[in-house]
Amino acid sequence: MNVLLLLAKGFETIEASVFIDIMGWARNDFDTDIKVITCGFSKTVVSTFGVPVTVDTLIDEVSADDFDALAIPGGFEESGFYEEAYSSKLSDLINSFDRQHKPIASVCVGALALGYSGILQGKRATTYHLGDGRRQRQLAEFGAEVTNMPVVRTDNIITSYCPQTAPDVAFCLLEMLAGKEKAQAVRVAMGYAAEDE
Repeated sequence: MNVLLLLAKGFETIEASVFIDIMGWARNDFDTDIKVITCGFSKTVVSTFGVPVTVDTLIDEVSADDFDALAIPGGFEESGFYEEAYSSKLSDLINSFDRQHKPIASVCVGALALGYSGILQGKRATTYHLGDGRRQRQLAEFGAEVTNMPVVRTDNIITSYCPQTAPDVAFCLLEMLAGKEKAQAVRVAMGYAAEDE
C-alpha cells in the first residue's frame, strides 16, 4: 500500500512527520506493507519553520490510481501554505482520491484544502479551532458541517482541529488501511496506548 503525503509550501513538520513514523513502525516492526511517498509542487519544500525537505515526487507526476491514501498536513498562511493548498492541481488530486473512495487524511488547516476542493460539501468535518474559530468559519463557508471535535471521520475523510491531533489522525488512517488490531499494536509499541487498552 502506498500513502501519498502531500507537502504544500509552509507545511507543519510535526503534522507531516507522524505519517512517516507511524506508517514506518507499522511496516518495520509489524510487517505491514505500507510505504509513504512524499510529494510537493517543487522538489524542495520549505516548512513553516524553515526546514527544507526534498520530496520523492512532484504533484505533476502523480495519479490517485497509484496510491491507496492521501495525507495532507496543515501549515501557516504567512509561510505561503494556502498558495499551494488552494491550487487547482491539488483540488483535482483530492477529487480524484475522493471519487475512488480512497482514504483522505488531513491535519489541522489541511482540511481547508479539502474544503476548497469541494469534497466536504454537506459533510461533518473540523479544522483549527483556536484563534476565535476563524478557520472553522472558513471551512463552513466551503459547505462543511463543522464539528468542534479533535478528530472527525466522515466516510473516507479524516479531519482534525490542531497539531496535537496529528498522531490520532495517522493512527486512524493506519486503521483504515491495515485494520484496528494492527493500528492498536503500533499504538502500544510507540507508547500511545497501554497494552491492556
